[in-house]
Amino acid sequence: MQKIIRIGTRESQLAVWQANEVKRLLELEGYEAELVYIKSEGDIDLQTPLYEMGVQGVFTRSLDIALLNNRIDIAVHSMKDVPTVLPVGLIQAAVLARASQKDIFVYKSDIVFLNDFESTVVIATSSIRRKSQWLNRYPNHLIENIRGNVNTRLQKLKEQNWEGAIFAAAGLERIGVRPENSIDLNWMLPAPAQGAIMIVSRDNDNFVLDATATINNPTTASCTKIERDFLRTLLGGCSTPISAFAEIKNEHVFFKGNILSLDGKEKAEVEMIEPIESSIHDLGIKAAQKILENGGLAIAEKIRTTAK
Repeated sequence: MQKIIRIGTRESQLAVWQANEVKRLLELEGYEAELVYIKSEGDIDLQTPLYEMGVQGVFTRSLDIALLNNRIDIAVHSMKDVPTVLPVGLIQAAVLARASQKDIFVYKSDIVFLNDFESTVVIATSSIRRKSQWLNRYPNHLIENIRGNVNTRLQKLKEQNWEGAIFAAAGLERIGVRPENSIDLNWMLPAPAQGAIMIVSRDNDNFVLDATATINNPTTASCTKIERDFLRTLLGGCSTPISAFAEIKNEHVFFKGNILSLDGKEKAEVEMIEPIESSIHDLGIKAAQKILENGGLAIAEKIRTTAK
C-alpha cells in the first residue's frame, strides 16, 4: 500500500489553495495526499506589525516543527515567507511554476493622486519592503499597518479611511478575489521569490523527495534561488527592505535587485544579465556584492543599527 503524503498548511484561504494545488499535482503523478491544518504565529497575532515580530519564519515555524515531529510529510509555503536558511533536517523539496511576481495597488475611488508625487494620502501595507519603495516614490504619503489574511485585509481596506492598500498579485489572483479597482505596480520590485510556492520536507524522506521532484519547476527553482541568494548574502529578512527579481529570456538570466532605507530616502540598485549556464550558481551572490559596493552596505548598516 502506497504511503499517503500528509500536506501541512496554514488555515487561510490562500494557504489552503496552495496546499490543494500541491495535492492536485501530486495526485496527477499517481500519489495519494491529504491536508493537515496547522496554525502559525503569524495567523494568531494579527495586531503586531510583521517587522516587530522577528518575522523571519513567523508563517513557517509551526509547520517546520510539525515536519520535524513527523506530524506531516511536507509543508507548503508562499516562498517569499520562507527564511533563506531552513532548520537542520529540512530541505527545499520542490518549487511550483511561478505565478505573477508583481505587487498590485487596490484603491478606493480613483488613482489620480498616483500621478502627483507631492500628494498626501494614507496607504496601507504591512510590508516594510513595500513601505520603503512607496515612500521613495511618494515621500509625503502616510503608511498605515494592515495585517491579516488576504480577505481580512480587503475588508479592512473598505472600512478604513485609506486611499488604498498594496497586495501581492499572485495571492489575490489565485483565490479569485482581485478587485477590478486594482492596478499592477510595474515600477515596484517584488520580494525575492514572490509568486512562487515552495514545498519543504525532511531531508531523509526519500519517498517524499522522489514524489515532489515530479512537480518541481526547474525555471522557477533557478530564478528563486538567485533571488534568495541575493537576499541571504545581504543578510536580509522580512524586516529588511530588500527586493529582487530574476527571469530567464533568450538563454540569459536578467536580474534586478535593490535595498532601501526604512524611510525610503536612500536606495541602492543593481541590474545584471548573464548566460544561464554561468549564472545559476552565483549570480545572486555577485549581485549582492555589487550592490554592497555601490551604496548598499551603508544602507544595510543603518538598518541594522536602527533595529538594535
